[in-house]
Amino acid sequence: MPTRRQLLHRSALIATFAALDPLLPSLLQAAEGLRRRSIPATGETLPVIGLGTSITHNVSLDDPQMERLLEVLRVLVEGGASLIDTAPSYGNAERVVGELVTRHGQRDKVFLASKVSSTGRERGMAQIEASFEALQTDTIDLIQVHNLQDTRTQLGLLRELKQEGRVRYIGVTHYVESAHDRLLDTLKQEQVDFVQFNYSVSERNAEKQLLPYCADNGIATLINRPFTRGNLLSKVRDKPLPDWAADIDASSWAQLLLKFILAEPAVTAVIPATSNPRYMADNLLAGQGRLPDERQRQMIVDAFR
Repeated sequence: MPTRRQLLHRSALIATFAALDPLLPSLLQAAEGLRRRSIPATGETLPVIGLGTSITHNVSLDDPQMERLLEVLRVLVEGGASLIDTAPSYGNAERVVGELVTRHGQRDKVFLASKVSSTGRERGMAQIEASFEALQTDTIDLIQVHNLQDTRTQLGLLRELKQEGRVRYIGVTHYVESAHDRLLDTLKQEQVDFVQFNYSVSERNAEKQLLPYCADNGIATLINRPFTRGNLLSKVRDKPLPDWAADIDASSWAQLLLKFILAEPAVTAVIPATSNPRYMADNLLAGQGRLPDERQRQMIVDAFR
């Protein structure tokens, strides 16, 4: 049974949905509250759906698109989610995130994740300090070594910042399957709280070793490229949603793809990027209701062949 907190989040999301599309509230009425999963390092829980910002949030601060992005943030927070993942290498996205969170006035409601992608301690520190300034915060919830760039040096620096209380969690990232072995080697050599990598219906290499290792060793996982940069959704653009999608409380193709990922218990959260408030709301629905069993997961795979 949903908790009072979940019911309040659902009510807020229904109101937001109604403003975006009058048909959307009906999709949420029978859904459970947004799932949360534990960060093994501390036991703190994190909503399973977050927001990525690569490409979608690379706009200038005076761009009219900022109002639309602010609505995306409002849907995220009012829907009970909190995780926003960004990076200095995403153009102006990191600064945009900082501005949006400040305008929204609820820094305590978001979990800010950024990255460091420099070589050498001095450059790494300079980039991290710039991230604090861009995000307009004294504490960053998670900083990750981006694409394993100078990993040992940057993790050493991040551990110091964590000890000082300026960074709450540290991790490493990559976005291609060919880097999974390197990620795994790093996890075996370095103690981190999070690892971020690609995993989807069409990119399943993480199931072989990476996800099992994280589950066995208490490492939280963030999943990028859940739609393979939109390629998966383009395959079903003109196809009707199968009737069996209702058996797992899915009302869109995007929800099927996200539920496929969330059915893997070693997944902590998924971070699809979007600049569309309606898509943000739709993504949140994937974190509610039933998840597919193995048979249903195979049906999802078959639907995207």
